[in-house]
Amino acid sequence: MDTVLSGIRPTGNLHLGNYFGALRNFITMQNENNCYFFIADYHSLTTHPNPKDLARNVRQVLIEYLAAGLDPEKSTIYVQSDVPEVVELYLFLNMNAYLGELERATSFKDKVRQQPQNVNAGLLTYPTLMAADILIHRATKVPVGKDQAQHLEMTRTFANRFNRMYEVDYFPEPQAYNFGKELVKIPGLNGSGKMGKSEGEGNAIYLADEPEAIRKKVMRAVTDSGPTVPNQEKPDAIKNLFQLMSIVSDPETVKFFDEQYNSCQIRYGDMKKQLAEDMIKFVQPYSEKIKEIAADEEYLKKVMLMGKEKAQASASKTIKEVREIIGFCNN
Repeated sequence: MDTVLSGIRPTGNLHLGNYFGALRNFITMQNENNCYFFIADYHSLTTHPNPKDLARNVRQVLIEYLAAGLDPEKSTIYVQSDVPEVVELYLFLNMNAYLGELERATSFKDKVRQQPQNVNAGLLTYPTLMAADILIHRATKVPVGKDQAQHLEMTRTFANRFNRMYEVDYFPEPQAYNFGKELVKIPGLNGSGKMGKSEGEGNAIYLADEPEAIRKKVMRAVTDSGPTVPNQEKPDAIKNLFQLMSIVSDPETVKFFDEQYNSCQIRYGDMKKQLAEDMIKFVQPYSEKIKEIAADEEYLKKVMLMGKEKAQASASKTIKEVREIIGFCNN
């Protein structure tokens, strides 16, 4: 059985893009692997979040992942800052990470361009903190997107370097957990790009959205003036609407509006109304579950404590062994 680790960014509410991206696959993974899912609150400090926002986002992300199907009995779900051993391993790895290789990281170079007023040491050493997250549990598989692939390669570099320096075969080489065709890319409502917060609030449908909010967002979705010839190729904005409909609607509904489009009879208003109702039907069970879990403070405390204890048991074992390998005396 593989040990799989994945970080969850504390960015607030989850949207359909999150759900159909990695989250749905996490739910399957936890039945087949030894899974660690952590909320990466240390990583978020590179952007200096407001303390209230950070605490609220960590709580909200935990609630929504639980509502979507992550099971604390099957997986270890924890908050990164609840495991101080991560910071100690981060320090050890930083001692053997070199300035040149950290500066060559694509994500670091991008951040330097995007926020030249905030080029902090946390950004520079982001790859070593990510490596510490992975290696603290000696994970063998890590789900990563394209933007994180280089960091995983750097983790392998740091793991192998540690093994060579101390002449041990301790850290495994973590490999990418590839979902392949199982990942579904969800378009946004703004006519281009994928669903996400960075494109504006109205671009995404959140699992916690109320029905009226969903209706307003969908009815504002970008369209055009409609096809002028039969079987005309759909522009991107219209393809997006049909893709969203194919995910939440009955196949017969999709077929009906596709035929309407191809015969130049489509009324986008009717299509949007139908899409909005189907979105509401899809999201509602998650929305209700989110409210239920959010109201159960005792359950949330239990989940966080359970995750903390399980994560610390694994992490403390690794740190004890790493300290012995390096030459520190364990009292």
